[in-house]
Parts: sequence; structure tokens; C-alpha cells
Amino acid sequence: MKNHVLVDARWLEPPEPMERVLNALDALRPGQAIRFLIHREPLPLYGALRQMGYRHTTHRLEDGCFEVSIEAQTESGA
Repeated sequence: MKNHVLVDARWLEPPEPMERVLNALDALRPGQAIRFLIHREPLPLYGALRQMGYRHTTHRLEDGCFEVSIEAQTESGA
């Protein structure tokens, strides 16, 4: 089970949500993942995550916000 670091960037103006999640990625330790909350879908983040070797899943929450789970790719790419 992964230890999730919460990054709550709901209602912050750009570029602060992106800055917060990138800073959290820099501070991740092995076995940790990020739970990123934001009020709009962070489409520009997805390509950056892919290039940096992270995978993500995105879910829309009942309140209309988005939850993005981010973790490092395993060596097998899974």
C-alpha cells in the first residue's frame, strides 16, 4: 500500500497548482505517491508527468473537482 502525500490545490490560480505538485514530486520518497486535488482538470500536467516517468489516474469527484493519483512508473512500466 502506497503512502499518499496530499497536495490540495483547489481554487488556487495558475501556476500555483502546478508548482505545488511539482515540488511535491521532487520531495517524494520511495513508496510514496501523490493525491492531487484541483478544481479543474490539469491537462498540462499529464504530459509533464509522462516525460518525468510518472503515471497517473484521474477521477472526477462528486463536488466537480478532480483527484489525480500520481506515482513513479515501475521498471517494467506497469
